[in-house]
Parts: sequence; C-alpha cells; structure tokens
Amino acid sequence: MEFSQYDINALMKITNRPNLVFTEGRGMWLTDHTGKRYLDYLQGWAVNCLGHSPQCVVDAVTAQVGKLINPSPAFYNEPSIVLASMLTENSCFDRVFFANSGAEANEGAIKLARKWGKLNKNAAGENRYEIITFNHGFHGRTLATMSASGKPGWDTMFAPQVPGFLKAELNDLASVEKLITDKTVAVMLEPVQGESGVIPAKREFMQALRALTRQHNLLLIVDEVQSGMGRTGELFAYQLSDIEPDIMTLGKGIGGGVPLSALLAREEIACFEPGEQGGTYNGNPVMTAAGIAVLTELLKPGFLPAVRDKGEYLGAELRKLCVRHSLDGERGEGLLRALKLGKDIGPKIVEAARDLNPIGLLLNSPRPDLLRFMPSLNITTEEIDHMIAMLSEVLTSLGH
Repeated sequence: MEFSQYDINALMKITNRPNLVFTEGRGMWLTDHTGKRYLDYLQGWAVNCLGHSPQCVVDAVTAQVGKLINPSPAFYNEPSIVLASMLTENSCFDRVFFANSGAEANEGAIKLARKWGKLNKNAAGENRYEIITFNHGFHGRTLATMSASGKPGWDTMFAPQVPGFLKAELNDLASVEKLITDKTVAVMLEPVQGESGVIPAKREFMQALRALTRQHNLLLIVDEVQSGMGRTGELFAYQLSDIEPDIMTLGKGIGGGVPLSALLAREEIACFEPGEQGGTYNGNPVMTAAGIAVLTELLKPGFLPAVRDKGEYLGAELRKLCVRHSLDGERGEGLLRALKLGKDIGPKIVEAARDLNPIGLLLNSPRPDLLRFMPSLNITTEEIDHMIAMLSEVLTSLGH
C-alpha cells in the first residue's frame, strides 16, 4: 500500500508518533511499511500477551465473525458466558461484566463501589463514596479514572476533577489508615504500578491492607489491567500476596490484541441494578471469543511456570546489563520488568533502539530515567538474548 497518498494528519494528534507505519506482526516481531523488522518489547503496552496475531486468537475471531458478530447486549451470547465462567472458576470472584478498555472497567469498579457504599451507609446513615487510591497510580483516561490516578500533573488537567479520591503512598499502610473516614467506601490500587515505573506492592503490604479494609468494612479493589492475565507469572497478581480482593479489573492482555476488558466482583458486591451499567459493545461475542482463546492458552499446564522462569531470566540478564553499563538496577514481577538507568536517557535510548539497522528494537520509557519491558508471555530466551545484545549496543553508542 502506498501510504503517501493518505494524509497522516487526518488522525487527531494525541501522542508523538515516529514517522513509520506498521503493516504486519507475528509473535515478538513487527514489520513497517518499508519492510523493516522490529523486535517489539512494548506489545501494545502488554496488550498482546501471546504476541502479535497469535494463531489461536486469529482462529477464534475468524470462526466467530462467521457465526455472530453482535446480537446486542440486550441478549445473552455464548462466548461471553463461557469466558465469564472461566474467569470465575479460576479466581475468587463470582460475577463478571465485560467492557472494551481498562479505563471503562475501572470506571465500572468506581461506580460499583459507590453503589455498594450507598447500600451500606455509615453510622450516620449517609452514603459512603470516597475511594483511597495511590500517588503515582494509573487507572485510565476518563475523567473519573484520571481523578483516581495519582499521576503528577493530572490533578489540574481537564479541571475540575471528579471528587472523592484521596491519595496514599504505596507500601505505606499508615498513609492509608490516616485517610479513612466515615465516608470511605474502598481502597483501589495496582498490585504493580506500571506507568510509574513497575513498582510492585509488597506482599506484606497487600496482606495488611486486606486486613485493614476488612477491619473498617471497606472494599479492596485491585486494578489488574496491566498486571493480570499471567503477566506476573500468576494468572492474577493478587495471587502473589495470597489474598482475596472484593473487586478486580482486567484489560490489555485479556483480549490478546482485541479491545476487551472485565470487571469482576464477589457475589455480595455485585449490586448493579438494570440500567445502571452497560454499553453497546460490552460482552461482544467476537471479543469474548478471543478472550476464551487467550485464557485457554494461559491455563495450559506449564504455561504460567514458564512465564515465571522467563521473567527470572529476563531480570537476571538485565542485572548483568546493569553491571556492564553501570546502571542502577532492575525490578518487577514475571514479564513486567523495569531497568533503572540512573540518568535521564530513556527517550534517547528508545529513539536509538528504534533506529537500529537492519533490525529495530521497540522499547518504552515511562519515566526519563527508566525503561519498561512488556514482552509477549510466550517469548523465547533467544529473543531475550537478542534484545539484551541490541540494548547493550545502543548503550555503548550513547557512551554508557
């Protein structure tokens, strides 16, 4: 296809994109409009948990498109029932609502918590609606999820914010406890803060937070849009801490590349009434068919242990890179990892890696002093070695 005949400016500019157009992808590899190949460690920001165009998703979507695309969310469809059942059978939750994006799932979690707070009023008979979230957390780009997020600068963007979100510090239980009032209904957090630089919540913190929320009759909401669906080596990141939350949100990897997310809740929390939550494409059979294919792969014997093993291997290789290039270290869980650079060279590394020839490397720098790695969960050790060699080449070329 000749892209020169089209006007790239017809797209609304919502981010700075390099001047290339991707046309094909398979596994860990992307190909642009010139034929150049790239080793992709973004994978759509952890969306492509099985890599680009995995055959199981291609087959599931193709088969479903030939049968039924959208019967309307006013009716049941088989794939959504199957996927919901698979999720509840493999988690501590009882009910599932499907949506299209992580932000939409998180918006639903906020609404559900506030509805539950209305039904479970405080001692004075007033509604409970405040949700404690965390500085540097990220929950999406709707007005409510931006207000819930603790990303610097977002408190003044698109003002006024949606009220009712108080910010604590991750891994600091006292900072949570001091924010609890008779208006508090829930605590909401990412088990691994992704956008802030892959910062895991400590196991002892998660367990103490679960005990604290139960003590005060508060809901515990885990945002697993990025950390869920096998990313940490467990099916869900909350399982790393051996706790059971009240509400969980999923996105990104659940669809293996197609727009799908989910809001899960325990039976006694799932208090929406007809008309309070919905959406034209929610529970779409094509998307949930893709979700079934993804979850089936993740549940195969040996898949999640292999994710843990490859995560440990990636972490070890990143630590060797730190020694070789005098960097500050690595952190993360499973195949969600970060490399601490010790200096603000992240954007330069991203650009130089992408421009490598004959093969480019796609990386992410959520902070100037850090790189984040989100490869496919079925990545090979050879592809890890390939990335490490390419990144080492870039660091050397930049004088580090």
